[in-house]
Amino acid sequence: MAANNSVHLIGNLTRDPEVRVTPKGTSIVSYSLAVNRRWKDESGQVKEEVTFVECEHWGKGGEVFAKHHKKGDRAAIDGRLKMDQWEDKTTKEKKTRLKVVVEDFAFVNSRPAGGSAEDADTPRPARRPAPAPATAPGLEDDVPF
Repeated sequence: MAANNSVHLIGNLTRDPEVRVTPKGTSIVSYSLAVNRRWKDESGQVKEEVTFVECEHWGKGGEVFAKHHKKGDRAAIDGRLKMDQWEDKTTKEKKTRLKVVVEDFAFVNSRPAGGSAEDADTPRPARRPAPAPATAPGLEDDVPF
């Protein structure tokens, strides 16, 4: 079986996108996405699990994303997993962090610039429509924001 490194997430930004620029002029946009899972346990009680995912978006696509998204906005992203590894300068301890390098995104139920809360459910043009999330019986697609 061939290996495939592909990630598709829909969630809410936990902070405003942070834009940095490399010495050669390439933009790097960093943000965190909260995605959650809801299910019913054996007793019928609803349980929820929230996962926070660090994301990194390079180039013009990242600039467009940062321009139109802020903390709390919903977003759909496609990308790949990447493991960062480094050594802590003070403790000399080896550190690792798994993140998503974003390659594409879609606008999902975000408030248009200058729009009102009533406009929040009006779809905005997307680069590519986000596929419907796969759900199993008992799962609900809610996010905590």
